[in-house]
Amino acid sequence: MNFEEIYDFFQNPPPLYLNKELTVCYVLSVLLAGDSYGTELIQQLEREYPAYRLSDTVLYSALKFLENERVIKGYWKKVEGRGRPRRMYQVHPEFQGQAHDLALLWQQYALEGHGIPNSPPGPVHSHENKNQGTG
Repeated sequence: MNFEEIYDFFQNPPPLYLNKELTVCYVLSVLLAGDSYGTELIQQLEREYPAYRLSDTVLYSALKFLENERVIKGYWKKVEGRGRPRRMYQVHPEFQGQAHDLALLWQQYALEGHGIPNSPPGPVHSHENKNQGTG
């Protein structure tokens, strides 16, 4: 290690991997917008929040937790051009309120850029007011 590597770390930090708590909130934020499946959840995070990453292990642990708590339900869906069906997930209607609250926690966390030095906050295609949070 040298000083140039230290400066480079802060100018180009490596992506941060989400823990299970953040993953639960992130997953709910996506599923409130529509049904999705595991690989798509990971790819969407990398597209919209390039400073964050999500491992398969943490994702499927979070999905299992949400299914066990009956916040989401999974179902199999055949996708055109794919050999095998995908396991799709959706939020149970009776948990929409709680899912929304938890999704807001993720959005606030990501918009504030927690744990990411010198990072622009929020998703790449944020629909938020650009003047919000300045000061």
